[in-house]
Amino acid sequence: MNNIHDMGGITQFGPIPQETDEPVFHAEWEKRVFALNIASLAFLGPVDRARHAVERLNTVEYLNSSYYQRWLRGVEIMAKDLGYFTDEEIASGKATSTKEMPHPPPDAAAVEGLSRHGVPSTRDDDRQPAYKTGDKVRVRIMETKGHNRAPNYVKGKSGLITHFNGSHVFPDTHAHDKGENAQPLYTVRFEAKTLWGENVTRKDCVYIDLWEDYLESA
Repeated sequence: MNNIHDMGGITQFGPIPQETDEPVFHAEWEKRVFALNIASLAFLGPVDRARHAVERLNTVEYLNSSYYQRWLRGVEIMAKDLGYFTDEEIASGKATSTKEMPHPPPDAAAVEGLSRHGVPSTRDDDRQPAYKTGDKVRVRIMETKGHNRAPNYVKGKSGLITHFNGSHVFPDTHAHDKGENAQPLYTVRFEAKTLWGENVTRKDCVYIDLWEDYLESA
């Protein structure tokens, strides 16, 4: 995503404010949105689709919304996509749709399981990894209009594979109902000078998990 939703963030926004003794929830409605978001994964779609729903917020709305307001808007967008609500129903707070859900609403035990354990993305896959630990790779420069988990600031940069994490669902296709397309996921180390130039004096490095389709041999 070449916008405010890019995985790597955008500079010039100043320091991140830190709240001392921050509570889990600031208001009662945030608890309800949290529960709604977890429960909705059972019938509105996978987490990758939920993330892309939030990415479809325009920059102004996104920056002026709180964390749980963004979650709520994401649920509304997914529900509208699937025909459960219309814009008018969302605005009025009254749903009149009679469309049947593809799955029954989850019970309390299912919601607790989702909140505690999530939905594993690992998959058994016979695909032979193209790279191994120690290989030097470069992140492909890709123009992606949909969901994408490769930060812009590493695209075109070279790094070293430090770990193979098995095969995982590919978010770019999963978010758009184009299949799980499970593929190898690697941890890649990037040196600070590679990312930010020779003026960097620190010997820092950044480790990023990247899918095989994002990479090419350096």
